[in-house]
Amino acid sequence: MLDRRAFLIALTAASTFASAPSALAADQMAFTQQAFDAAQKAGKPILVEITASWCPTCKAQKQVLGGLLPMPEHKNLAVFEVDFDAQKDVVRAFNAQMQSTLITFKGATEVGRLVGETKADAIKQLLDTTI
Repeated sequence: MLDRRAFLIALTAASTFASAPSALAADQMAFTQQAFDAAQKAGKPILVEITASWCPTCKAQKQVLGGLLPMPEHKNLAVFEVDFDAQKDVVRAFNAQMQSTLITFKGATEVGRLVGETKADAIKQLLDTTI
């Protein structure tokens, strides 16, 4: 359980990160079915982030991903961001029940899923399933 001071520090860090330019993987983009299908057909490793701008857990995940995605082992990862509020059809197609859902694929095969997880080790392990 977080104490108040740790929570405020985490909240400040998350809001600072959210306002900073993204330093994530070069292949990060908003989800389109065409781009996702092309990445799957090419056999690329894929991360789908189902996120909402108002979600503090999503912001914490973005902060963790900001540190993990630039790592050399994740350089070929295609990262697709799905807006939980604006892309409900896509959210349903991925069978996601809530925002802060991370899903990984090796080509067309889903290889992992986390919901609401913000621990760097767990998220790194999820990303590593695509390698």
